[in-house]
Amino acid sequence: MFAAFCRARPESGPEDPAGARLGLTVPRAVGKAVVRNRIKRRIREAFRIHRHEFAPRWDIVINPRRAVLDAPFGEIERCLRKVIEKCQ
Repeated sequence: MFAAFCRARPESGPEDPAGARLGLTVPRAVGKAVVRNRIKRRIREAFRIHRHEFAPRWDIVINPRRAVLDAPFGEIERCLRKVIEKCQ
């Protein structure tokens, strides 16, 4: 459903107020601006719900596929949980 990359920030400590950060790269091939923005909103919402599960030192970059647009929200959350497991 998407490719994800995790990178630890060496300068952030356990008390980092910024917490985990999310970056999205949605290529134009996925669709027009309306479609790309909808995909980004869905992933941002799933990240917002599960942000506390990430250690604060992580930067996560997600490159979604078009399948995210039609997928049920629970499926997006399940894929994000796999990223959480990978980033621990």
